[in-house]
Amino acid sequence: MFGITHFEFFIVAVFLLNVTPGPDTAYIVGRSVAQGRGAGLMSALGISAGCCVHSLACAFGLTALLAASATAFTVIKFVGAIYLIYLGTRLVFAKSEKDQAAGEARGAGAPKSLRQLFLQGFWTNVLNPKVVLFFVSFFPQFVTTGSDHKAFAFLTLGAVFVMMSMLWNSFVAWVAGSVTRRFSGKPSVKKWLDRGVGSAFVGLGLKLATASR
Repeated sequence: MFGITHFEFFIVAVFLLNVTPGPDTAYIVGRSVAQGRGAGLMSALGISAGCCVHSLACAFGLTALLAASATAFTVIKFVGAIYLIYLGTRLVFAKSEKDQAAGEARGAGAPKSLRQLFLQGFWTNVLNPKVVLFFVSFFPQFVTTGSDHKAFAFLTLGAVFVMMSMLWNSFVAWVAGSVTRRFSGKPSVKKWLDRGVGSAFVGLGLKLATASR
């Protein structure tokens, strides 16, 4: 099918990958816990946009170039790690619900907030070198070697991957947001949820910083 082989195995593999917790899932849960379902869904949209970048890069060979360069891998690795640690630290030291409400009343409007959530989700995904290596090592297994439609095959697989990931991430955001609503009237519980998710972010950042190729 247009250069694609073993498509059914691709679907199963992508599903299993999505249900395995990682930095993207942690970020969506963190945003949903901090700001509710809407924030989680916008973060999921940003992550899906990041996957679109990886799909395009994979289709046109840029991902393979990055994967082959030790310097590029190291730079992306540390930038991504620092970003995750930064997000985690902000959650750990987040202000109380009352302080946040006061700040929101004084400042940032909804459009800016949604844009920021989208961009954070986008960069969390794009700056994860493991995602780069996943695309360059996983996708080619489902593209026929002698096909004249390799770019189209990569783009099609990428579109399927993005769609499945968006559906799963939206479900995660909805569940996490629902749990948060139950604790919205309990600031102390919300505070410890934020600290727990923030600590997980910092841990993921440190793990990413020490990851090898």
